[in-house]
Amino acid sequence: MSDRLYMATRKGLFTAAREGTNSWSIVSSTFVGDSVTMLLDDARDGTLYAALNLGHFGVKLHRSEDRGKTWEECAAPAFANEPTEKDGKSDGPSVHQVWELTAGGTDQPGRLWAGTIPGGLFVSDDRGGSWSLVESLWNRPERESWFGGGYDDPGIHSICIHPEDHDHLTVGVSCGGVWVSRDGTATWEVRTQGMYATYMPPERREDPSIQDPHCLAHCPAHPEVLWVQHHNGMFRSTDGGLNWSELEAAPSNFGFAVVAHPDDPETAWFVPAVKDDCRVPVDGKLVVTRTRDGGKTFDVLRDGLPQEHAYDLVFRHALAIDRSGERLAFGSTTGSAWASEDGGERWTTISRHLPPVYQVLFAN
Repeated sequence: MSDRLYMATRKGLFTAAREGTNSWSIVSSTFVGDSVTMLLDDARDGTLYAALNLGHFGVKLHRSEDRGKTWEECAAPAFANEPTEKDGKSDGPSVHQVWELTAGGTDQPGRLWAGTIPGGLFVSDDRGGSWSLVESLWNRPERESWFGGGYDDPGIHSICIHPEDHDHLTVGVSCGGVWVSRDGTATWEVRTQGMYATYMPPERREDPSIQDPHCLAHCPAHPEVLWVQHHNGMFRSTDGGLNWSELEAAPSNFGFAVVAHPDDPETAWFVPAVKDDCRVPVDGKLVVTRTRDGGKTFDVLRDGLPQEHAYDLVFRHALAIDRSGERLAFGSTTGSAWASEDGGERWTTISRHLPPVYQVLFAN
């Protein structure tokens, strides 16, 4: 199990360490005051990457080769003809936020993937020294139908790399569907059969290019099994996204986060909220839901979580699971964070005083 936990927040990157049985404490902080939108702990070489959104000064990317003791700035994903800090002039799109960072395969040293707002997929083959836009996805005619969910522009927030075929990518776009490439991004197809969108007119509710998967996760040991927390439901696929089945869970099907068990394709966790226009826990009770039978039934896990006057929302990347499949952690918009040692049966508090949490990540 991992005994170290990173939390990217609106005002810095915080590290927690496990001390004793089921006890965690904050042990370090960096980039304090800056918005840290995304982290990557590259298991291939131990490099840490942190994406920052500095507002007027733009999107920045930093990396650390000593587990976060020191950091150096590297190149950030950017569109051609993007406005620069110096001139601020261009009619091209701008990267507003890095919303996903994923390492390439073990046979692809130096390769990194980034998803951005607006909906760009970028690739680096030199550990973030330079980036290229994946134009084969950017130039798809369906992209004209994409639109923003919680942000003004669409964004790529989930990139799943097939563990046995590193040219096989599955990408989640909000709002733009689930896209799959089997040939290293040369070609793409959208896979949303079975999903629907209640926020669209009836004649467009099954339109694949306007679906809003809030988060996409796969089971690493069984990568054909995919889970999606959608804007208006929860879905599961057992055939790599070709077909999706809707899941039903109490107290709600709405939420943002989902994580899959690393070995068991039947098990996944979600964090529900009321609905789109009331983004708080149902009845003010914060819970995590878990299925162990492929979504047929769900357990409601609440031991150790606040059960009254709780207004915590959990963002897409703020729920994490480690390689054991037993240790979980999550952080909320109110700056609280919790951890579990037993698959979510019981939770202990890590902190109640952090800035709003964007991402939680167990160290490799």
